[in-house]
Amino acid sequence: MRPTLLDPLFAPISALPGIGPRTARHLATLLGVGGDREPYVIDLLLHLPTGVIDRRLRPGVARAEEGAIVTLDVHIDRHQAPPRGSRAPYRILAHDDSGDISLVFFHARQSWLEKTLPVGADMVVSGRVEWFNGQPQMIHPDHMVMAEDAASLPLVEPVYPLTQGLSSKMLQKAMAAALELVPDLPDWLDGAHARKTEWPSVHAALRVLHRPPAEALGEEEARAAHMRLSYDEFLANQLALALVRRSMRQTKGIARRFDGRLKEKILAALPYSLTSGQEAAVGDIESDLKEPVRMLRLLQGDVGAGKTIVALMAAAAAIEAGAQTVFMAPTEILARQHFLSLAPLCEAAGIRIACLTGRDTAKHKRETRAALEAGEVDLIVGTHALFQNDVDFANLGLAIVDEQHRFGVHQRLTLSAKGKGVDMLVMTATPIPRTLVLTFFGDMDVSRLTEKPAGRQPIKTVTVPLERMEDVVARLRAALDDGKKAYWVCPLVEESEKSDLAAAEERFEVLQQLLGPRVALVHGRMTSDEKAAAMSAFKDGPVQLLVATTVIEVGVDVPDATIMVIEHAERFGLSQLHQLRGRVGRGSEASTCLLLFKTPIGETARARLSIMRETNDGFLIAEEDLRLRGEGEILGTRQSGSPGFRIADAAEQADLLEVARDDARLILETDAELTNPRGQALRVLLYLFSRDEAIRLLRAG
Repeated sequence: MRPTLLDPLFAPISALPGIGPRTARHLATLLGVGGDREPYVIDLLLHLPTGVIDRRLRPGVARAEEGAIVTLDVHIDRHQAPPRGSRAPYRILAHDDSGDISLVFFHARQSWLEKTLPVGADMVVSGRVEWFNGQPQMIHPDHMVMAEDAASLPLVEPVYPLTQGLSSKMLQKAMAAALELVPDLPDWLDGAHARKTEWPSVHAALRVLHRPPAEALGEEEARAAHMRLSYDEFLANQLALALVRRSMRQTKGIARRFDGRLKEKILAALPYSLTSGQEAAVGDIESDLKEPVRMLRLLQGDVGAGKTIVALMAAAAAIEAGAQTVFMAPTEILARQHFLSLAPLCEAAGIRIACLTGRDTAKHKRETRAALEAGEVDLIVGTHALFQNDVDFANLGLAIVDEQHRFGVHQRLTLSAKGKGVDMLVMTATPIPRTLVLTFFGDMDVSRLTEKPAGRQPIKTVTVPLERMEDVVARLRAALDDGKKAYWVCPLVEESEKSDLAAAEERFEVLQQLLGPRVALVHGRMTSDEKAAAMSAFKDGPVQLLVATTVIEVGVDVPDATIMVIEHAERFGLSQLHQLRGRVGRGSEASTCLLLFKTPIGETARARLSIMRETNDGFLIAEEDLRLRGEGEILGTRQSGSPGFRIADAAEQADLLEVARDDARLILETDAELTNPRGQALRVLLYLFSRDEAIRLLRAG
């Protein structure tokens, strides 16, 4: 149960004055609140300003510099309404001791202006001054108050990120009302830590940031307030991960017994031997499985580092010990791909494998579920359809989750509850910087695959401006005539334009006219059968060029494809470019990746493209991506609602994250169930930052 103390902060945002259903919807977009839930007051309070506007400059009209934000004490002289039907603005002429100024309004109601700025009144106005034909003017002043109400004008004003349909004034009004609802929270800071840092309380920190003090910009004060809230968010995250880890470990694991005979059969069927990194990872996993403690391991590997084979070895060990394995992939294409690549190896080892996705026929689903429940399937490959309540296992022992960042802590717990002492192996093909491993996977042991399997060729990456499209197509035609296979990925489309699909269809039609029927198209809105047909025609049949949206980003494996063209590469993040590039270079032939970009190109995009040219090392690329973009995009969490941070920044505040991690460990060593006074305060912290799933793991909670 959430403490009643927090009720005001978890009230719906529409409880604040001036927020109706429409504004609440705009705020939900701004605050990134998913689903049908209306944002809470706390969601608004954790939306921090990105800067401040200083309105303390009062130079007088004549000394106001071009473009400066100033506050002026003026006398309203007269109104100058535009002629009827004219598009000219409405002007209000005013003056102070030093000179005259025009206050300019477009599309404003005359009656409102006459009431707000009456002739003969002394007013205080604040806004940006522009000089036009040697005369100063202020277009749509930000603030206009009577001289006697001058004290109500904010001299230092926070600036918030906004979205369409929301004004700065409206947000500030809502924020002021929200601040009044913040209760006195118990302090969860360790006493010695609090004395050393001299950070403000949570309430004081929110006040400093949302209502910057007017007497000075108080940068030190603001920095301390930001540090305090960042630390709190990190601590809530690390504490939740530590509780999940402890819960997974406390739920008794099963010491699995196996001698490796299935592994030997798979190795004998493989056309190559494992790299030393793969052997080490398999060793880690086998050691974990033999312990009576549940395995919770993250397998990190760069594109093409051979994670799938390591996963199959893990499955072989669990199956040999008499348990079933589930192998979950984030997309249907990827699930089918895994199934097709694993099936021959499973057959060689005598492992019974099946595939189950959301798009299968009702009959296939029914039969597969029955076989699973009866224990007639050893290894099931599929999508999140395997989470459904109607999927039961005879004896689930190991869950393998590919592209882990798309599955949050909650799903980890749900899946592992489908069997007794289920061991868990999660894999990601996005190499993740160490700070983010701590942030998102702090509850896991980590194995890293850093080398590529023998025989893999490095990929040559070149950048080409879009103006040279004809040259690119000519080179591509020559390569296809030579029997080569290629991908052409169409861009992530900017919102103002048509959809990704329209862009891909258009490019497909042009390329088909130029290169003939050997071109095919694949995109996310096709049915499973259509996608499978296009993929198999590309892998085995007449198709040599596959035009695609980013649906091919993960897991598509066509070893003889050697050319990757990425159109509008400047619109992609580094990790995504690296993922796409990894679709080629999977066979023994040298491969090329062409990054087509539109000129002129921004600084960040230029930096990204040059990093892609310089290195094939995914771990290095991930570090750079974190520096350029932040953690959400690397892990794909901005969209999927995994634990991205609202205030803290894992890249910039890695040292603070380490402190929070150590604190979380210490807290659970000294007060495992969070029952003492500080522990009770920490429960409030977990609720405050929406990490309350972890509270259900406490015995006393």
